[in-house]
Amino acid sequence: MRNFLHFLLVVLLLAVVHEGAHALTARLYGEYEALRARPFGLEVTYVTPVAERQGLQWAIIAGSGNALTILIGYALFFARRRIASIPKLHVRGFGYWSTVLFLLVDPLNMALGPFLYGGDAGGIAAGLEVSRAVVQAISLVILLLNRELVVQRVFPAFHIQTRHPLFRPLIPLPGGKEPGAA
Repeated sequence: MRNFLHFLLVVLLLAVVHEGAHALTARLYGEYEALRARPFGLEVTYVTPVAERQGLQWAIIAGSGNALTILIGYALFFARRRIASIPKLHVRGFGYWSTVLFLLVDPLNMALGPFLYGGDAGGIAAGLEVSRAVVQAISLVILLLNRELVVQRVFPAFHIQTRHPLFRPLIPLPGGKEPGAA
């Protein structure tokens, strides 16, 4: 139950950080309208209608939440050994889920989300004047690389062992097995 609570708290934190970055960036560009709670989560609404959005500022507004959460994920990744050695179980569990979700959720959102609900990839593509498929492909590469970091470096640091096919290494990472891994 405690593990599930850590997971839910990190999901909430991730949503607040992600949407908060969108809101702050949109405010800087004069595009912020509101932050709304929807059944599927938080959502920032903007002044300019979707069909009229163009220019680099839209790539920045749409990408800010994704970039921030992924950067936090990398910071947590580099601190994984320190986090994994924290004696308080609830802090360590929160750190584990934060590392995993901050590394994976937004790349997944950007790579696969547009097939289901649109999302930030469209705004980034419009702002950069590239195909949404390009943004999705880059996000998929980031997702796959981050997945390998989780499977090959984060799991061992937290002594997570699994034989599930989704969590087996797909590509070897430089440096071999994580030091201190069981």
